[in-house]
Amino acid sequence: MSEDIGALVEQISSMNLDQLRDIWRRRYGVPPALRSLPLMRLQLAWRIQADANGGIGAATRNALARKGATEPEGWELGIGARLNRKWKGKRIEVTVEEQGFRWEGKHYPSLSATARAITGIRWNGPRFFGLRQ
Repeated sequence: MSEDIGALVEQISSMNLDQLRDIWRRRYGVPPALRSLPLMRLQLAWRIQADANGGIGAATRNALARKGATEPEGWELGIGARLNRKWKGKRIEVTVEEQGFRWEGKHYPSLSATARAITGIRWNGPRFFGLRQ
């Protein structure tokens, strides 16, 4: 990695969202619609380094292609598994189904969609149900 790239990546770690978007815009065009400062920093730093160093090698790309699509979190629990938690004093129970999740008789395609229906706001579904830290 050249000194200029290393210095830029170091600077990225202390930039705010507007500064990151400005760099992205100048280098790549329209920036992603991310609002997460840590994710935007990681994505921009990775992209700059990938451009400078050639990105992911052929062997890694092939290994990722062989691995195939990942299964959404929660489905690995098995069909019929029940996720429970308390939310605002109410007991919540969600059942894992073949094509998604069921809560109060309604089907949802993902845990995040289920958590949003429960809370009325955006949530990371696996985090809401305690499947990750």
